[in-house]
Formats: sequence, structure tokens, C-alpha cells
Amino acid sequence: MMVPNRSTMIDVVLASAVIVLSTVTFASLAVPYLSRWVLLIALGGLVAVALIMVTARFLTRPDHLRARQSHAALEIASQTLVYLRQGLTVQSAGAVCRIALDYTEAAAVAITDTERVLGFAGMGQDHHAVGGPIITRGTKEAIASDEYRILESREEIGCPEATCPLRAAIVVPLEMRDRPVGTLKFYYTTPRMLNETHVTMAQGLARLLSTQLELSELERQTQLATKMELKALQSQINPHFLFNTINTIASLIRTDPQHARELLREFATFYRRTLESGDDLITLERELEYVRSYFRFEKARFGDRVELSERVSPEALGQQVPAFIVQPLVENAIQHGMPPARLLRIELGAEAKSDRIVVTVRDDGVGMDSETVARALEPGFGAGLGIALKNVDDRLKGHFGPGSGLQIESREDDGTLVSLVLLKPAETFAERS
Repeated sequence: MMVPNRSTMIDVVLASAVIVLSTVTFASLAVPYLSRWVLLIALGGLVAVALIMVTARFLTRPDHLRARQSHAALEIASQTLVYLRQGLTVQSAGAVCRIALDYTEAAAVAITDTERVLGFAGMGQDHHAVGGPIITRGTKEAIASDEYRILESREEIGCPEATCPLRAAIVVPLEMRDRPVGTLKFYYTTPRMLNETHVTMAQGLARLLSTQLELSELERQTQLATKMELKALQSQINPHFLFNTINTIASLIRTDPQHARELLREFATFYRRTLESGDDLITLERELEYVRSYFRFEKARFGDRVELSERVSPEALGQQVPAFIVQPLVENAIQHGMPPARLLRIELGAEAKSDRIVVTVRDDGVGMDSETVARALEPGFGAGLGIALKNVDDRLKGHFGPGSGLQIESREDDGTLVSLVLLKPAETFAERS
């Protein structure tokens, strides 16, 4: 059972004051020997009470309370977002409890998962141990029923510490995918604080925190999918490239055994790198080394028919890029841009700008018509042509967000320019740099 809300309690107190002061006023008028000062004090008291009543009614009217609740809940949600992006952990739960305590009238705030206490802040934190199992039956019931619970006594809270000051609590489930994954608990030193205002506040904040947890899980799944895609890409080598390289090395064994041995060692290193399970973000400098390694095999195969040059800003070399992201573009340039009877020139470029990194792969090959350019980033288009441009484009967007990705310019008989645009707004780029 909830006690009357604050507005009702204030009304009762002020009404009592009005009755007392009115009685004194009428008594002053009816009894001549009472001092005029008594009358003036009583009348002044009535005026003061009237002003207090007007102010109190303004401060406690429902729309004002709702506005204050909404503001507090949004402030808490804003400040806790950075922590809940880590998921529901001891570190994130502790930070959320401390922030929520500052913006509410609770004596203590706690967060649990479905089995143990993850965070606690406020009164009683000296003995409400983080990491311990849930001991409150009401908390277990809230998780089991996925409904909030109101605890009105120390016995219902279940704290074994005799001196614990907490005497009441509101327990609200935290949800992900419509299933409880923990609870948010507001503790108070008296059951008189268990009013509709505080219950509504706890429920609203729990919904906001649940939404943040959903978003953190979605982000985690997106990152996991990106990493799985990367590993799948790393395990792929264009069969034509593989066979052509082996044939090139085999032919050099007779004509240039030393060169063949060098290429064979290089190929072993190259192949091993494609199967590495290291970080999915590497420096652009390392990625360009990978491209040069790949190009040595194509140079051995095509000889003077291909040429690779670089125009890379030193400021861009230390920037982080997804691994295995530039080499596919060079591979496509050779496979699709090679003219039948002249040299194919390929130029790698990179430039660091204030809000982005732009990496370019330019060739002077056969180019593409406008229809092919328009379809180049369609799902499935270009399958069998090394690694599809669509795959590279999706990975860039997954790492660096909307606005990042591939841009393609090409004209028939005039070559192709593929630009990798990596936006670096704050979080996605700078934190990884």
C-alpha cells in the first residue's frame, strides 16, 4: 500500500494551520481583552498560509511533478548512456547507481542482474555488498513476474544488518527483448516515501535504462557481425589469383629459381596474414604493406604491364582502417581494368582531412560504363571478381557510420577512381585511433 502523495500531505498540514489561525482570529474579535497584536499576528499568519498554499499547489500540481520527473529521468539517461553501452556489468551498474542517486530522493539505488547485485550507492553501501546474490524476495518476485514490487518494511527488504537504515524500496524490472534481465531498486528510509510520484519515476527510468541496454546489445551484435564478416573475408582468396600465383612461381622455378623462392616465401607470409585472427582495425600503413605484398605477385605475373605508385599523406598512415580493405580494390583494378595492349597504372592515395580520411585507388584502365558504375554496389553484383565492392562498402559503414563508404567514378577507356571515405566523428573513429 502506498502512502498519500506529497501534495495531499501538504494540503492536510496547511488546512490544519488555517483552522488554528482562523480560530485564534475569531477569538481575538470575540474577546475584547485579547491584544490587538494577537489579532494582527493571526491575520498575518492567514496571509502567509494562503501564499504558501498557492506556492505549494504550484510546485505539487501533477504537470509540474511530471515535468520534474521527466527532466530528472532524461538527465540520468543522458549521463548513463556512455556506461550502459558496455552492457549490464559491475562497472556500468555502479556508475548508473551513483548518477541516479544524485537526481532522485532515494536514500540508496541498486541494480541487479537476475542472480546477483551489480551496483549499489547510498545509505547502507557499507554492508550491501556488490557481487553478492540477491537476497530480497521482492526482487526475485519482480524478476519472475516481470512486474514492479513495493517493499514497505525492513523485513521485506531482507537485509540481515540490524542497523541498516533502509526501510522501504521500489523494485522495477529491467528488460531486454521483453524479458527481465535485472532490476532497478530505489531504497528509502521510511515507507512514507512510497508514493505514486516515486513509483512513476522508478518505472520511467527503468524503461529508459532498458532501452539503452537494448541499444548496447544491438551495437554489440553489429560489431560481432562485422568481425565475423571480416574473418570470412580473410579466409577467402580469389581462386584465380591463387592458381595464377602458383603457376607464376612454378614457371619461375626453371627460369629464375632465386626469384621463385622469394615469391614462395612472400606468398606464405601473404596467405598467413589473410588467416590472422588479430584486431579488425589496423593502421593504414600496415594495410598498404599488405597491398604491396599482394602487388608483387601480380607484378611477377604481368611484368611491365602493371605499375603501382603511391601518393599518401604521412598524417594518414597512422589512422585506423578495417583490415583487408584496400587490397580488394587493387585486385579489382587489375582484373577489370587491365587494357589488352598497354600498361595499367594504379595509384594509391590517402589524405587526412579534419572530419574524414579519404583513401583512393585510381587506375587508367578500361573503365566502366555508367550502368555498371550505378550497379557496382548492389548486393551480389561483381561476385567472383575478387571481393565484391559491396562487401567493402558495408564494412566501412559498419565501422564508421552513415556517410562513410565507397564512392566510384569511372568512364569507359578513361579508368576508374574508387574512394574509401572514413568519417571520423568523435566516437567511432577517434576512440579507435
